[in-house]
Amino acid sequence: MVVRAGAYDDELIKTAGGLGDGRVERDVREEAGVDRNRQAYRTLLVTAAGLGQYISGAILFEETLYQSTVDGRRIVDVLAEQGIVPGIKVDKGLVPLAGPIPSLWCQGLDGLATREAAYYQQGARFAEWRTVVSIPNAGPSALAVKEAA
Repeated sequence: MVVRAGAYDDELIKTAGGLGDGRVERDVREEAGVDRNRQAYRTLLVTAAGLGQYISGAILFEETLYQSTVDGRRIVDVLAEQGIVPGIKVDKGLVPLAGPIPSLWCQGLDGLATREAAYYQQGARFAEWRTVVSIPNAGPSALAVKEAA
């Protein structure tokens, strides 16, 4: 069975096939300090000599996707120049899920198609979605499992 993604089928297949050397997700969340410090850290990461020899894809936070290095170059362009495919983390983090058993669920499906179109325009060529299912002593609630699926 073949599933097609529409207008971007060929590009998606090429991108997925080219991510052979490994990916890196070594970014810092917005909560992790001062803007200029995050920018300096990201600049250090993406301009490391020979980085493209060791990784083929980089998963970025939304802030990073739209950010430039300290010398004004777009981070996605710096990655692409090294043969590294920029990707984007698209989930919006965990929030409490209503119900009798305390659980968390991952938000971000609302507006995802619109955000992904904007991310593509900015240079992202793949996306990552992660979620967790918290398992308290009583076990995960049926609602938590359903929402995580």
